Amino acid sequence: MPATMNQDPADVVIIGSGVGGGGVALQLAGSGAKVLVLERGRFLPREPHNWDLEEVFVKQRYKTDDIWYADGRAFRPGMFYFVGGLTKFYGTAMFRLRERDFERVQHEEGESPAWPIRYADLEPWYALAERLFGVRGQAGIDPTEPARSCAYAHPPVPHEPVMQAIHDRLQAQGLSPFPMPSAIDLGDAGRCRRCSNCDALPCRIDAKGDAEIKLIRPALRQPNVELRTGVLVERLLTDAGGRRIVAAQVLEDGVRKHIGGKLFVLSAGAINSAALLLRSANRAHPGGLANSSDVVGRHYMTHNTTALMALHPLKRNRTRFPKTLALHDFYFGSASYGYPLGSLQLLGKIREPMLRGPLGHLPRMLRALLAQHSVDWYAQSEDLPDPDSRVTLRQDGAINLHWKRSNLKAHQRWVSQCKEILRGTGYPLVLAKGFGTEVVSHQCGTVRFGADERTSALDALCKAWDHDNLYVVDAGFFPSSAAVNPALTVAAQALRVGRHLREQLS
Repeated sequence: MPATMNQDPADVVIIGSGVGGGGVALQLAGSGAKVLVLERGRFLPREPHNWDLEEVFVKQRYKTDDIWYADGRAFRPGMFYFVGGLTKFYGTAMFRLRERDFERVQHEEGESPAWPIRYADLEPWYALAERLFGVRGQAGIDPTEPARSCAYAHPPVPHEPVMQAIHDRLQAQGLSPFPMPSAIDLGDAGRCRRCSNCDALPCRIDAKGDAEIKLIRPALRQPNVELRTGVLVERLLTDAGGRRIVAAQVLEDGVRKHIGGKLFVLSAGAINSAALLLRSANRAHPGGLANSSDVVGRHYMTHNTTALMALHPLKRNRTRFPKTLALHDFYFGSASYGYPLGSLQLLGKIREPMLRGPLGHLPRMLRALLAQHSVDWYAQSEDLPDPDSRVTLRQDGAINLHWKRSNLKAHQRWVSQCKEILRGTGYPLVLAKGFGTEVVSHQCGTVRFGADERTSALDALCKAWDHDNLYVVDAGFFPSSAAVNPALTVAAQALRVGRHLREQLS
Protein backbone atom coordinates (compact mmCIF):
# COMPACT_ATOMS: atom_id res chain seq x y z
CA MET A 1 0.00 0.00 0.00
CA PRO A 2 1.47 3.41 -0.91
CA ALA A 3 2.24 5.81 1.91
CA THR A 4 -0.13 8.71 2.48
CA MET A 5 1.09 12.33 2.74
CA ASN A 6 -0.21 14.85 5.25
CA GLN A 7 -1.96 17.67 3.45
CA ASP A 8 -0.91 20.42 5.87
CA PRO A 9 2.85 20.12 6.37
CA ALA A 10 4.39 21.57 9.50
CA ASP A 11 6.87 24.41 9.43
CA VAL A 12 9.18 22.39 11.70
CA VAL A 13 9.15 18.63 12.21
CA ILE A 14 11.12 17.53 15.29
CA ILE A 15 12.02 13.83 15.52
CA GLY A 16 12.47 12.86 19.17
CA SER A 17 11.15 14.33 22.41
CA GLY A 18 14.25 14.09 24.60
CA VAL A 19 16.51 16.90 25.73
CA GLY A 20 17.48 17.92 22.17
CA GLY A 21 14.06 17.83 20.55
CA GLY A 22 12.37 19.19 23.65
CA GLY A 23 14.75 22.14 23.90
CA VAL A 24 14.16 23.14 20.28
CA ALA A 25 10.39 22.70 20.68
CA LEU A 26 10.29 24.90 23.77
CA GLN A 27 12.17 27.70 22.00
CA LEU A 28 9.70 27.56 19.10
CA ALA A 29 6.63 27.41 21.35
CA GLY A 30 4.52 30.53 21.03
CA SER A 31 6.09 31.51 17.71
CA GLY A 32 4.23 31.73 14.42
CA ALA A 33 5.67 28.41 13.28
CA LYS A 34 3.63 25.22 13.23
CA VAL A 35 5.74 22.69 15.13
CA LEU A 36 5.18 18.93 15.06
CA VAL A 37 7.11 16.68 17.47
CA LEU A 38 7.26 12.99 16.53
CA GLU A 39 8.06 10.43 19.24
CA ARG A 40 8.32 6.69 18.60
CA GLY A 41 7.30 5.89 22.17
CA ARG A 42 4.33 6.82 24.31
CA PHE A 43 3.99 8.66 27.61
CA LEU A 44 5.54 6.56 30.33
CA PRO A 45 2.68 5.46 32.61
CA ARG A 46 2.69 6.57 36.25
CA GLU A 47 2.20 3.29 38.04
CA PRO A 48 3.46 1.36 41.09
CA HIS A 49 5.80 -0.56 38.78
CA ASN A 50 7.82 2.66 38.30
CA TRP A 51 9.47 2.03 41.67
CA ASP A 52 9.41 -1.76 41.67
CA LEU A 53 13.03 -2.92 41.37
CA GLU A 54 12.01 -6.40 40.28
CA GLU A 55 9.96 -4.94 37.43
CA VAL A 56 12.50 -2.34 36.33
CA PHE A 57 15.83 -4.17 36.75
CA VAL A 58 14.99 -7.86 36.66
CA LYS A 59 12.00 -8.02 34.30
CA GLN A 60 13.22 -4.88 32.45
CA ARG A 61 9.68 -3.65 32.09
CA TYR A 62 10.49 -0.38 30.32
CA LYS A 63 13.56 -1.34 28.30
CA THR A 64 13.20 -1.60 24.54
CA ASP A 65 12.75 -5.02 22.95
CA ASP A 66 14.95 -3.93 20.03
CA ILE A 67 17.92 -6.13 19.28
CA TRP A 68 21.18 -4.48 18.30
CA TYR A 69 24.51 -6.10 17.54
CA ALA A 70 28.06 -5.57 18.72
CA ASP A 71 30.18 -6.90 15.87
CA GLY A 72 27.73 -9.74 15.33
CA ARG A 73 26.84 -10.41 18.97
CA ALA A 74 23.16 -9.74 19.61
CA PHE A 75 22.22 -7.68 22.66
CA ARG A 76 19.28 -5.73 24.04
CA PRO A 77 20.49 -2.14 24.48
CA GLY A 78 19.77 0.05 27.48
CA MET A 79 17.33 2.22 25.50
CA PHE A 80 13.96 3.54 26.69
CA TYR A 81 11.50 4.97 24.18
CA PHE A 82 9.12 7.33 25.93
CA VAL A 83 8.19 11.00 25.77
CA GLY A 84 11.19 12.67 27.43
CA GLY A 85 13.67 10.15 26.07
CA LEU A 86 16.45 8.73 28.21
CA THR A 87 15.98 11.46 30.83
CA LYS A 88 12.98 9.53 32.14
CA PHE A 89 15.59 7.15 33.61
CA TYR A 90 18.64 9.37 34.11
CA GLY A 91 20.14 10.11 37.49
CA THR A 92 19.40 13.89 37.39
CA ALA A 93 23.10 14.85 37.05
CA MET A 94 23.42 18.15 35.15
CA PHE A 95 27.06 19.14 34.64
CA ARG A 96 28.48 21.84 32.41
CA LEU A 97 31.48 20.87 30.32
CA ARG A 98 34.69 22.49 31.56
CA GLU A 99 36.10 25.39 29.54
CA ARG A 100 39.08 23.27 28.43
CA ASP A 101 36.72 20.55 27.21
CA PHE A 102 35.90 22.80 24.26
CA GLU A 103 39.57 23.02 23.29
CA ARG A 104 42.08 20.49 21.98
CA VAL A 105 43.26 18.34 24.88
CA GLN A 106 46.11 15.86 24.74
CA HIS A 107 45.63 12.48 26.42
CA GLU A 108 48.12 9.69 27.00
CA GLU A 109 46.61 7.59 24.20
CA GLY A 110 45.33 10.24 21.81
CA GLU A 111 43.79 13.63 21.34
CA SER A 112 40.45 15.16 22.19
CA PRO A 113 39.66 17.61 19.36
CA ALA A 114 38.52 21.19 19.71
CA TRP A 115 34.86 22.11 19.26
CA PRO A 116 33.77 24.67 16.64
CA ILE A 117 32.34 26.76 19.50
CA ARG A 118 33.83 27.76 22.83
CA TYR A 119 32.43 27.59 26.32
CA ALA A 120 31.52 31.29 26.21
CA ASP A 121 29.20 30.63 23.24
CA LEU A 122 27.21 28.14 25.30
CA GLU A 123 27.42 29.72 28.75
CA PRO A 124 24.17 31.76 28.61
CA TRP A 125 22.35 28.69 27.34
CA TYR A 126 23.81 26.59 30.14
CA ALA A 127 22.41 29.14 32.56
CA LEU A 128 18.98 29.01 30.91
CA ALA A 129 18.96 25.20 30.86
CA GLU A 130 19.82 25.09 34.57
CA ARG A 131 16.90 27.38 35.34
CA LEU A 132 14.48 25.40 33.18
CA PHE A 133 15.48 22.06 34.68
CA GLY A 134 15.59 23.38 38.24
CA VAL A 135 19.21 22.34 38.74
CA ARG A 136 20.37 22.53 42.35
CA GLY A 137 24.04 23.20 43.04
CA GLN A 138 26.67 25.46 44.56
CA ALA A 139 29.30 27.39 42.64
CA GLY A 140 32.83 28.15 43.77
CA ILE A 141 33.96 24.77 45.12
CA ASP A 142 34.74 22.56 42.11
CA PRO A 143 38.38 23.33 41.17
CA THR A 144 37.60 22.84 37.46
CA GLU A 145 34.38 24.84 37.46
CA PRO A 146 34.00 27.10 34.41
CA ALA A 147 33.07 30.76 34.62
CA ARG A 148 29.41 31.44 35.33
CA SER A 149 27.24 34.46 34.55
CA CYS A 150 24.99 33.70 37.53
CA ALA A 151 24.75 31.47 40.55
CA TYR A 152 22.56 28.39 40.70
CA ALA A 153 18.93 29.37 41.22
CA HIS A 154 18.51 26.63 43.83
CA PRO A 155 20.77 25.53 46.70
CA PRO A 156 22.38 22.08 46.52
CA VAL A 157 20.71 18.93 47.73
CA PRO A 158 21.83 18.56 51.37
CA HIS A 159 24.01 15.60 52.32
CA GLU A 160 22.54 12.85 54.45
CA PRO A 161 24.73 11.82 57.44
CA VAL A 162 26.76 9.10 55.70
CA MET A 163 27.49 11.38 52.74
CA GLN A 164 28.42 14.27 55.00
CA ALA A 165 30.94 12.08 56.81
CA ILE A 166 32.45 10.99 53.49
CA HIS A 167 32.57 14.63 52.36
CA ASP A 168 34.52 15.54 55.49
CA ARG A 169 36.97 12.65 55.01
CA LEU A 170 37.56 13.67 51.40
CA GLN A 171 38.36 17.18 52.56
CA ALA A 172 40.72 15.71 55.16
CA GLN A 173 42.63 14.13 52.26
CA GLY A 174 43.17 17.61 50.83
CA LEU A 175 40.52 17.13 48.12
CA SER A 176 37.72 19.47 47.03
CA PRO A 177 34.43 17.54 47.00
CA PHE A 178 31.52 19.61 45.75
CA PRO A 179 27.73 19.27 45.60
CA MET A 180 26.72 17.36 42.50
CA PRO A 181 24.41 19.51 40.32
CA SER A 182 21.08 17.71 40.35
CA ALA A 183 17.72 18.41 38.68
CA ILE A 184 15.12 17.46 41.28
CA ASP A 185 12.09 19.36 42.55
CA LEU A 186 13.15 19.52 46.19
CA GLY A 187 12.10 21.99 48.87
CA ASP A 188 9.11 23.00 50.98
CA ALA A 189 6.79 23.22 47.97
CA GLY A 190 8.59 20.60 45.86
CA ARG A 191 7.35 17.20 44.80
CA CYS A 192 10.51 15.28 45.70
CA ARG A 193 10.22 12.91 48.67
CA ARG A 194 13.94 12.23 48.63
CA CYS A 195 13.30 8.54 48.06
CA SER A 196 15.72 5.86 46.87
CA ASN A 197 14.07 5.51 43.47
CA CYS A 198 15.66 8.21 41.32
CA ASP A 199 18.73 6.90 39.51
CA ALA A 200 17.81 4.53 36.64
CA LEU A 201 14.10 4.49 37.55
CA PRO A 202 11.25 6.70 36.31
CA CYS A 203 9.75 9.15 38.79
CA ARG A 204 6.09 8.35 39.46
CA ILE A 205 5.52 11.73 41.17
CA ASP A 206 7.12 13.94 38.48
CA ALA A 207 9.82 15.24 40.82
CA LYS A 208 12.69 14.51 38.44
CA GLY A 209 13.75 17.31 36.09
CA ASP A 210 13.41 15.37 32.85
CA ALA A 211 12.73 16.50 29.30
CA GLU A 212 9.04 15.63 29.39
CA ILE A 213 8.33 17.63 32.55
CA LYS A 214 10.62 20.59 31.90
CA LEU A 215 10.55 20.97 28.10
CA ILE A 216 7.79 19.07 26.32
CA ARG A 217 4.90 19.80 28.66
CA PRO A 218 5.59 23.57 28.74
CA ALA A 219 5.96 23.60 24.93
CA LEU A 220 2.60 21.84 24.49
CA ARG A 221 0.86 24.62 26.40
CA GLN A 222 1.27 26.73 23.29
CA PRO A 223 -1.19 26.06 20.45
CA ASN A 224 1.49 25.98 17.74
CA VAL A 225 3.18 22.83 19.14
CA GLU A 226 1.76 19.36 18.57
CA LEU A 227 3.11 16.02 19.82
CA ARG A 228 2.35 12.72 18.09
CA THR A 229 3.40 9.57 19.93
CA GLY A 230 3.80 6.05 18.63
CA VAL A 231 5.33 7.35 15.39
CA LEU A 232 8.45 5.50 14.25
CA VAL A 233 10.43 7.44 11.64
CA GLU A 234 11.90 4.99 9.13
CA ARG A 235 13.55 7.31 6.58
CA LEU A 236 13.96 10.93 5.61
CA LEU A 237 13.06 11.73 2.02
CA THR A 238 14.68 14.44 -0.09
CA ASP A 239 13.79 16.31 -3.24
CA ALA A 240 15.30 15.14 -6.52
CA GLY A 241 18.43 17.25 -6.04
CA GLY A 242 18.98 15.97 -2.53
CA ARG A 243 19.42 19.40 -0.95
CA ARG A 244 16.12 19.56 0.92
CA ILE A 245 14.30 17.11 3.14
CA VAL A 246 10.67 17.02 2.01
CA ALA A 247 9.15 14.35 4.24
CA ALA A 248 9.67 11.76 6.93
CA GLN A 249 8.52 8.26 6.12
CA VAL A 250 6.93 6.92 9.30
CA LEU A 251 5.09 3.92 10.64
CA GLU A 252 2.13 4.98 12.78
CA ASP A 253 -0.32 2.43 14.20
CA GLY A 254 0.81 -0.05 11.56
CA VAL A 255 0.20 2.40 8.71
CA ARG A 256 3.06 3.78 6.62
CA LYS A 257 2.78 7.54 6.02
CA HIS A 258 4.78 10.46 4.72
CA ILE A 259 4.83 13.50 7.00
CA GLY A 260 5.87 16.60 5.11
CA GLY A 261 7.61 19.60 6.56
CA LYS A 262 9.55 22.72 5.66
CA LEU A 263 12.36 22.17 8.17
CA PHE A 264 13.44 19.03 10.02
CA VAL A 265 15.20 18.67 13.37
CA LEU A 266 16.55 15.20 14.09
CA SER A 267 16.94 14.48 17.80
CA ALA A 268 16.59 10.72 18.09
CA GLY A 269 19.80 10.14 20.07
CA ALA A 270 23.33 9.72 18.75
CA ILE A 271 22.93 6.10 17.69
CA ASN A 272 19.43 6.24 16.25
CA SER A 273 20.00 9.58 14.50
CA ALA A 274 23.08 8.22 12.76
CA ALA A 275 21.22 5.03 11.82
CA LEU A 276 18.30 7.03 10.40
CA LEU A 277 20.60 9.16 8.27
CA LEU A 278 22.34 6.05 6.95
CA ARG A 279 19.01 4.32 6.37
CA SER A 280 17.86 7.33 4.32
CA ALA A 281 20.48 6.86 1.59
CA ASN A 282 19.23 7.63 -1.90
CA ARG A 283 20.56 8.23 -5.41
CA ALA A 284 21.78 11.73 -4.57
CA HIS A 285 23.29 10.59 -1.27
CA PRO A 286 24.31 6.92 -1.61
CA GLY A 287 26.29 7.02 1.65
CA GLY A 288 23.39 8.37 3.65
CA LEU A 289 22.07 11.86 4.32
CA ALA A 290 24.38 14.57 5.71
CA ASN A 291 27.29 12.24 4.97
CA SER A 292 29.39 13.64 2.13
CA SER A 293 32.22 13.82 4.71
CA ASP A 294 31.76 10.12 5.57
CA VAL A 295 31.59 10.87 9.30
CA VAL A 296 27.97 9.88 10.00
CA GLY A 297 28.01 6.92 12.35
CA ARG A 298 31.74 7.33 13.03
CA HIS A 299 33.50 8.60 16.19
CA TYR A 300 31.00 6.83 18.45
CA MET A 301 31.73 7.51 22.12
CA THR A 302 29.98 6.60 25.36
CA HIS A 303 32.55 7.27 28.12
CA ASN A 304 34.77 4.83 29.96
CA THR A 305 32.82 4.11 33.13
CA THR A 306 33.18 1.89 36.18
CA ALA A 307 30.82 1.37 39.11
CA LEU A 308 32.53 1.21 42.49
CA MET A 309 31.03 -0.23 45.68
CA ALA A 310 32.88 1.07 48.74
CA LEU A 311 32.17 -1.40 51.55
CA HIS A 312 32.52 -1.50 55.32
CA PRO A 313 31.31 -4.70 57.04
CA LEU A 314 30.21 -2.84 60.18
CA LYS A 315 28.65 0.26 58.60
CA ARG A 316 25.17 0.08 57.12
CA ASN A 317 24.36 2.76 54.57
CA ARG A 318 20.78 3.97 55.10
CA THR A 319 21.11 6.94 52.76
CA ARG A 320 18.01 7.41 50.61
CA PHE A 321 19.20 9.99 48.05
CA PRO A 322 23.01 9.76 47.90
CA LYS A 323 23.67 11.63 44.63
CA THR A 324 24.92 14.76 46.37
CA LEU A 325 28.68 14.60 45.93
CA ALA A 326 31.25 14.72 43.13
CA LEU A 327 35.02 15.07 42.81
CA HIS A 328 36.99 16.73 39.98
CA ASP A 329 40.44 17.20 41.55
CA PHE A 330 41.99 14.88 38.95
CA TYR A 331 39.77 15.75 36.02
CA PHE A 332 42.70 17.16 34.03
CA GLY A 333 45.39 15.07 35.70
CA SER A 334 47.62 15.32 38.74
CA ALA A 335 51.13 16.31 39.74
CA SER A 336 52.32 12.78 38.97
CA TYR A 337 50.27 12.24 35.81
CA GLY A 338 50.08 15.00 33.23
CA TYR A 339 47.02 13.75 31.32
CA PRO A 340 43.32 13.93 32.17
CA LEU A 341 41.94 11.21 34.44
CA GLY A 342 38.24 11.85 34.94
CA SER A 343 35.39 12.51 37.33
CA LEU A 344 34.03 10.69 40.36
CA GLN A 345 30.42 11.04 41.43
CA LEU A 346 27.94 9.20 43.59
CA LEU A 347 25.47 6.75 42.11
CA GLY A 348 21.94 6.20 43.32
CA LYS A 349 21.73 3.67 46.14
CA ILE A 350 22.39 0.18 44.80
CA ARG A 351 20.00 -2.49 46.05
CA GLU A 352 19.98 -6.24 45.66
CA PRO A 353 17.88 -6.57 42.46
CA MET A 354 20.30 -4.22 40.70
CA LEU A 355 23.12 -6.71 41.40
CA ARG A 356 21.39 -9.74 39.87
CA GLY A 357 23.11 -9.19 36.53
CA PRO A 358 26.70 -8.29 37.47
CA LEU A 359 26.82 -10.47 40.63
CA GLY A 360 24.32 -13.16 39.73
CA HIS A 361 26.80 -15.87 40.70
CA LEU A 362 26.64 -14.82 44.36
CA PRO A 363 23.93 -16.00 46.79
CA ARG A 364 21.02 -13.56 47.10
CA MET A 365 21.68 -13.02 50.82
CA LEU A 366 25.27 -11.99 50.11
CA ARG A 367 24.15 -9.57 47.38
CA ALA A 368 21.69 -8.02 49.84
CA LEU A 369 24.41 -7.63 52.49
CA LEU A 370 26.76 -5.99 49.98
CA ALA A 371 24.05 -3.53 48.95
CA GLN A 372 23.19 -2.67 52.56
CA HIS A 373 26.81 -1.89 53.44
CA SER A 374 27.97 -0.11 50.29
CA VAL A 375 28.43 3.48 49.22
CA ASP A 376 28.13 3.48 45.46
CA TRP A 377 30.23 5.55 43.07
CA TYR A 378 30.68 6.15 39.36
CA ALA A 379 34.17 6.70 37.93
CA GLN A 380 34.12 8.26 34.48
CA SER A 381 36.88 9.02 31.98
CA GLU A 382 36.85 10.46 28.50
CA ASP A 383 36.31 8.10 25.58
CA LEU A 384 38.33 9.47 22.67
CA PRO A 385 36.81 9.75 19.18
CA ASP A 386 37.99 7.23 16.63
CA PRO A 387 36.63 7.02 13.06
CA ASP A 388 36.60 3.22 13.31
CA SER A 389 34.36 3.31 16.37
CA ARG A 390 31.05 3.48 14.62
CA VAL A 391 27.37 2.79 14.07
CA THR A 392 26.55 0.81 10.94
CA LEU A 393 23.53 -1.02 9.55
CA ARG A 394 23.39 -4.75 8.96
CA GLN A 395 21.85 -6.16 5.81
CA ASP A 396 18.64 -6.82 7.75
CA GLY A 397 18.54 -3.14 8.78
CA ALA A 398 19.50 -3.74 12.41
CA ILE A 399 22.00 -1.50 14.17
CA ASN A 400 25.55 -2.74 14.67
CA LEU A 401 27.93 -1.04 17.11
CA HIS A 402 31.66 -1.33 16.80
CA TRP A 403 32.96 0.38 19.92
CA LYS A 404 36.72 0.69 19.60
CA ARG A 405 37.74 1.27 23.19
CA SER A 406 40.20 4.10 23.79
CA ASN A 407 41.92 5.90 26.64
CA LEU A 408 41.70 2.79 28.82
CA LYS A 409 45.11 3.26 30.42
CA ALA A 410 43.98 6.56 31.89
CA HIS A 411 40.67 5.08 33.00
CA GLN A 412 42.32 2.12 34.71
CA ARG A 413 44.72 4.51 36.42
CA TRP A 414 41.73 6.64 37.51
CA VAL A 415 39.82 3.65 38.87
CA SER A 416 42.88 2.62 40.90
CA GLN A 417 43.20 6.14 42.29
CA CYS A 418 39.47 6.23 43.09
CA LYS A 419 39.82 3.02 45.08
CA GLU A 420 42.63 4.59 47.12
CA ILE A 421 40.57 7.73 47.70
CA LEU A 422 37.52 5.74 48.82
CA ARG A 423 39.56 3.59 51.19
CA GLY A 424 40.70 6.86 52.72
CA THR A 425 37.07 7.70 53.52
CA GLY A 426 36.87 4.71 55.84
CA TYR A 427 35.74 1.92 53.52
CA PRO A 428 38.44 -0.78 53.38
CA LEU A 429 36.97 -2.86 50.54
CA VAL A 430 36.16 -1.41 47.11
CA LEU A 431 34.61 -3.56 44.39
CA ALA A 432 34.73 -2.39 40.77
CA LYS A 433 32.68 -3.33 37.71
CA GLY A 434 33.16 -1.70 34.31
CA PHE A 435 30.31 -0.98 31.93
CA GLY A 436 30.27 -2.49 28.43
CA THR A 437 28.68 -1.98 25.03
CA GLU A 438 25.12 -2.59 26.23
CA VAL A 439 25.20 0.58 28.35
CA VAL A 440 24.58 3.39 25.87
CA SER A 441 23.32 6.11 28.21
CA HIS A 442 26.08 8.63 27.33
CA GLN A 443 26.18 7.92 23.60
CA CYS A 444 27.62 10.76 21.52
CA GLY A 445 29.78 11.77 18.57
CA THR A 446 28.14 10.06 15.59
CA VAL A 447 27.03 13.17 13.64
CA ARG A 448 29.73 15.57 14.74
CA PHE A 449 29.64 19.30 14.17
CA GLY A 450 32.66 21.32 13.10
CA ALA A 451 34.05 24.22 11.13
CA ASP A 452 35.04 22.19 8.05
CA GLU A 453 32.43 20.39 5.95
CA ARG A 454 35.08 17.92 4.81
CA THR A 455 35.53 16.53 8.32
CA SER A 456 32.14 17.11 9.94
CA ALA A 457 28.47 16.56 9.19
CA LEU A 458 27.08 19.72 10.79
CA ASP A 459 28.01 23.36 11.19
CA ALA A 460 28.32 25.09 14.55
CA LEU A 461 24.53 25.52 14.79
CA CYS A 462 23.94 21.83 14.02
CA LYS A 463 22.69 22.39 10.47
CA ALA A 464 23.74 19.68 8.04
CA TRP A 465 26.29 20.94 5.54
CA ASP A 466 24.66 18.85 2.80
CA HIS A 467 21.07 19.99 3.29
CA ASP A 468 19.35 23.34 3.47
CA ASN A 469 16.68 22.40 6.02
CA LEU A 470 18.06 19.64 8.27
CA TYR A 471 19.41 20.06 11.79
CA VAL A 472 20.67 17.29 14.08
CA VAL A 473 20.40 18.25 17.74
CA ASP A 474 21.33 15.49 20.17
CA ALA A 475 24.63 14.29 21.61
CA GLY A 476 25.56 13.03 18.16
CA PHE A 477 26.96 16.52 17.46
CA PHE A 478 29.69 16.16 20.13
CA PRO A 479 33.24 16.10 18.64
CA SER A 480 34.52 14.81 22.00
CA SER A 481 32.88 13.25 25.04
CA ALA A 482 34.68 15.09 27.89
CA ALA A 483 34.27 13.29 31.24
CA VAL A 484 30.95 14.59 32.55
CA ASN A 485 27.35 13.66 31.84
CA PRO A 486 26.16 15.12 28.51
CA ALA A 487 22.50 16.03 29.21
CA LEU A 488 22.99 19.69 30.16
CA THR A 489 25.24 20.37 27.16
CA VAL A 490 22.67 18.87 24.79
CA ALA A 491 19.98 21.02 26.42
CA ALA A 492 22.08 24.18 26.15
CA GLN A 493 22.86 23.64 22.47
CA ALA A 494 19.22 22.76 21.75
CA LEU A 495 18.08 26.02 23.33
CA ARG A 496 20.73 27.89 21.32
CA VAL A 497 19.69 26.23 18.04
CA GLY A 498 16.00 26.68 18.87
CA ARG A 499 16.45 30.41 19.38
CA HIS A 500 18.33 30.61 16.08
CA LEU A 501 15.51 28.81 14.29
CA ARG A 502 12.89 31.04 15.86
CA GLU A 503 14.72 34.09 14.57
CA GLN A 504 15.14 32.53 11.12
CA LEU A 505 11.46 31.64 10.91
CA SER A 506 10.12 34.98 12.13
